[in-house]
Amino acid sequence: MERNSLGLDKPASETKVCVAMSGGVDSSVAAYLLQKEGYRVFGLTMDLLEPPYAPAAPVIADAAKVAAVLGIEHRVLDLKKEFRRHVVDYFCETYLNGQTPSPCILCNRHIKLGILADEARKAGADLIVTGHYAEIKVTSDGAELHKGKDPIRDQSYFLFNISRENLQMLRCPLSAFDKTETRKIAAEAGLPVAQKSDSQDICFVAEGKYAQLIDKLRSDFKNVPGNIITTDGKIIGRHKGIIHYTVGQRRGLNIGGGTIYYVVRIDAANNTVIVGTQEELFTREVRIEKLNLLCKETPPDGCFTVKLRSRQKEVPAEVFFGNGEARLRLAEDFAAAAPGQGCCIYDGTRVVGGGFIASR
Repeated sequence: MERNSLGLDKPASETKVCVAMSGGVDSSVAAYLLQKEGYRVFGLTMDLLEPPYAPAAPVIADAAKVAAVLGIEHRVLDLKKEFRRHVVDYFCETYLNGQTPSPCILCNRHIKLGILADEARKAGADLIVTGHYAEIKVTSDGAELHKGKDPIRDQSYFLFNISRENLQMLRCPLSAFDKTETRKIAAEAGLPVAQKSDSQDICFVAEGKYAQLIDKLRSDFKNVPGNIITTDGKIIGRHKGIIHYTVGQRRGLNIGGGTIYYVVRIDAANNTVIVGTQEELFTREVRIEKLNLLCKETPPDGCFTVKLRSRQKEVPAEVFFGNGEARLRLAEDFAAAAPGQGCCIYDGTRVVGGGFIASR
């Protein structure tokens, strides 16, 4: 039997597909395209947000409207407690430890392609589909994660930390599209979310005010001022609390004088922000921890490309794997490698895996 378009050896009409419906245009179009191909589609929507997080967008209502238009079953999962534990608490703790968190990467691992994937299996789904702009290639060795065709919209970086088991169940039908094409499909299909605006980077933080949210959630933490010092130990100013700063930051330091300083490190234990010149911000050596691999075996050490922040370009690097970590030797200077941020490792278009920056 020939494989269907999602890579399974069964007809589309016998393939049960769970779409993680966020109420946005991307997942809605993914559901529409698969239903049009004859797959047995149903939707699961996660109920994640509660006060004092950002005011919840009409996620559930919008997803339900799309499901009604398509005539598919739609269920809602109450995952507020799990989201708080795996994502929000992690987000707060990471900032309090002087690092920069990667909440979307953790959410994909534990919530969207963790708990939701488990619920999809319980409901009898053969596959789980998301609206990510990334490509899944099905090979004789299983599913591989690759970059999406549109480099501007590519979201493979945010998926490097999912389990290899759940990767086998994942499909991303929008890999060949850009956002303009997706919206056009939604409009032609009469989906009510066709012109809905894109979601913000961190869904639970209103207008980027993460420090205010941490203050509300962690009343036990005393966000007190402390010293700003140079890399050679000279005190040159005062900061307003370490959660207001991140590696690479230049604005808001309120340091006088002619030298332009950047945050190069945050010492949470001593409530200190360390600053340096732009040259001191650059590095070519990075260590990542909590390594997650999406291939069957650990690849041999060698040349790859790495993405150290979601919005920055990939950098060629020698990667040395070992003991759940990896050491990177970058081919060019990289600014602001921030501890806590995700690092995605690519072999061509394929995502080999990744981890989290531990130190420069």
